[in-house]
Amino acid sequence: MIPVKKAEFDPIRWLDKALIHLCARFGDYQKGRSSSFSLSSRLSIFPQFMFHLRRSQFVQVFNNSPDETAYFRVILNRENVANSLVMIQPSLISYSFHSGPEPALLDVAAIAADRILLLDSYFTVVIFHGATIAQWRKAGYHNQPEHQAFAQLLQAPRDDTDEIIKERFPVPRLVICDQHGSQARFLLAKLNPSASYNSDSPLPGGDVLFTDDVSFEVFLDHLQRLIVQ
Repeated sequence: MIPVKKAEFDPIRWLDKALIHLCARFGDYQKGRSSSFSLSSRLSIFPQFMFHLRRSQFVQVFNNSPDETAYFRVILNRENVANSLVMIQPSLISYSFHSGPEPALLDVAAIAADRILLLDSYFTVVIFHGATIAQWRKAGYHNQPEHQAFAQLLQAPRDDTDEIIKERFPVPRLVICDQHGSQARFLLAKLNPSASYNSDSPLPGGDVLFTDDVSFEVFLDHLQRLIVQ
């Protein structure tokens, strides 16, 4: 008898099937009309979390060693719900002259030249300076008495980062980077690629995401089509 080789488990395919089944069971829609699909307020952001889970290091093992993958998954299983949600869908805070610290969408559209972004993905904390902010910092404007507001703007995300690091174990990696710099990849890898090199939409913030990953909008559109068919 020739042994039958068992199919390799595909976590992304399993997640997609589970998401389609859940949305078809609890969503409201008319057969054949994807625009009619809707979820209750309690489940409305669930597809968004699944989108980020599919792209996370817990599912995507490329560029990680087996030890790293096992480490990430052990921490995910060990932590509480709040920390686990941050691991799956990182938090993004925006700092600018126009307003105080405020939550920003985890999207490439959040990038702006005159803005500082603070990304908390649990394992890594990123302080990202927009191009204009980086130029002013390199010119030393924050050291001049007449630019105290700029010095306070630079310090605000550092203070918030210190609070995050002080309360977390294992201690997250701190990355301080500038727009268009090589270290900016730590932020860009977590953002929804709503505008990338192969998209027709204008690129807010001026950054180009070189990725073949679909955006959340495309992901949700395909999900709705599969549910109502």
